[in-house]
Amino acid sequence: MSKRRSRGDGGLHWDATRQRWIATASLGYDGAGKRIVKRGSGRTKTEAKAKLKEVLRDYDDGLAIAPTGYTVENAVTDWLTYGLAGRDAGTVANYRTLCTTHVVPALGRRKLRDLSAEDVDKWLATKAKTLSTRTLRLLHSCLNRAIKRAMARDKVKRNVIELCSVPTGQLGRPSKSLTLAQAEAILTAVEDDPLHAYVVVSLLTGGRTEELRPLTWAHVDLDGQPDADPPIPPHIAVWRSVRSGGDTKTRKSRRTLALPGRCVEALRRHRERQEEQRGAAGKRWQESGLVFTSGVGTELDAHNVRRALRRAIAGAPGINPHAWTSRELRVSFVSLLSDKGVPLEEISRLVGHSSTSVTESVYRKQIRPVIQTGAVTMDQIFGPDGPP
Repeated sequence: MSKRRSRGDGGLHWDATRQRWIATASLGYDGAGKRIVKRGSGRTKTEAKAKLKEVLRDYDDGLAIAPTGYTVENAVTDWLTYGLAGRDAGTVANYRTLCTTHVVPALGRRKLRDLSAEDVDKWLATKAKTLSTRTLRLLHSCLNRAIKRAMARDKVKRNVIELCSVPTGQLGRPSKSLTLAQAEAILTAVEDDPLHAYVVVSLLTGGRTEELRPLTWAHVDLDGQPDADPPIPPHIAVWRSVRSGGDTKTRKSRRTLALPGRCVEALRRHRERQEEQRGAAGKRWQESGLVFTSGVGTELDAHNVRRALRRAIAGAPGINPHAWTSRELRVSFVSLLSDKGVPLEEISRLVGHSSTSVTESVYRKQIRPVIQTGAVTMDQIFGPDGPP
C-alpha cells in the first residue's frame, strides 16, 4: 500500500474529465476567511507530484499566494496602474509608451517566476542595436521597478533585473556649443522676431527651457535697486519650472540671476510687444502673468519653442536651423563663460547644477579649435625662445 501523505503535504487525484492528475495544496486562509487552495496538474502522476512540490516549496519560501501564471506583462501593468501615484502625467505617459513599445512585446508573455537574467541580457542586447544608452537605462529602470513591486507583493522570489547591467546603446545626437561669432549671428537674426527676448535671456543667463517658459513678470525686476547698500542690479528670480508641483529641478536650481544689459533691453521691448499682442487678441487673451507666451497669452510648450527657434534663426549666416535646439543656448552660455576663463564652480552656480561634474561632463564644450592655455602659460614661465 502507498504511504498516506502527511497533513500539509497536499493531495493528488485523477481527474477523469480532464484526463490529468491534479495536485492540490491548502495553504491557509486569506483576509476574508476563505481557504487558499493552489493547484497544479500533469499528464502523469510524477509530473503532478513535481507541480505539488513546487507549490509547497513556494509556500515555504513565503510565496503562498503567488499565482503561477503571473507574467511580466501583469507586473508591468500593475506598476503602471498603481506604482506611479503622484508622478507628472507626462512622466507616466512616457513610461507607459516605453513599456508598451519595448518591454511587453518582447517579454510580456514570459511568466515572471521563469524570467531569467539571460532573458533580460539578450533583450537588452537586441534593443542596444537600435536604441540610445539613455533609453536602455530607462527601460531597465521601468522593468526593475515593476519587478520590485511584484516582489513586495509575493509574486516572485527575486529580481533578476538587478543582476543585469545596461549595455552601451547607439550614440544620440551630441549637444554642441555656439561659437561667439555664431551666437552674435543668431542674436542679430532674431532681433525682430517674437522669440527675440527668449533667445537673449536663454543665451545670456543660461536658464533652462523648463525654467524660462513658466517665468512670470512678478519674478522679473528690470530696474533693480541702485540706491540699496549694496546695490541690487536688474534680475530674474528662477524659482519655478514646468515640473510637477512647479519646483525647480534641484534645490540649487532655485536661484536669482542678475541680468546683462542686453537682456534688460530685450525684456523691455518684449513687454511692450506683449501689450500690443494683448490688445490685438482682445477677449481671446488669457491672462497668465507669464513673460513668454503664445499670441493669446497661454504658456509655451517645448515643441512651440523648438519650432519657433528654428524658424527665427533660419536667416542667420552659417547656421543650419535644424541642427540647433533651445537647450544648446544653455550649453553655449556655459561654454562661452568657460572660454573667457570663468571658474567652473561659478558657472555651476549660475546654471543651477548640484555639482561641477555635470557642468564639466555634459555642458562645457571646448569651442576653440586648439587649446592654448598650456603653451601660453609655459611661454610666460620660460619665455618663447627657451629657458631664461
